[in-house]
Amino acid sequence: MKVLSSLKSAKSRPGCQVVKRRGRIFVICKTNPRFKAVQGKSKKRA
Repeated sequence: MKVLSSLKSAKSRPGCQVVKRRGRIFVICKTNPRFKAVQGKSKKRA
């Protein structure tokens, strides 16, 4: 999966981590929670 450039820029912020879980890419930020982000939501099946 290609990582969005907007998520890559979060790596340089203090206190932010880019983590891959369950096939999704998460940005976790303890110091400033408004930088939380997710890429790669799975499609829902009916």
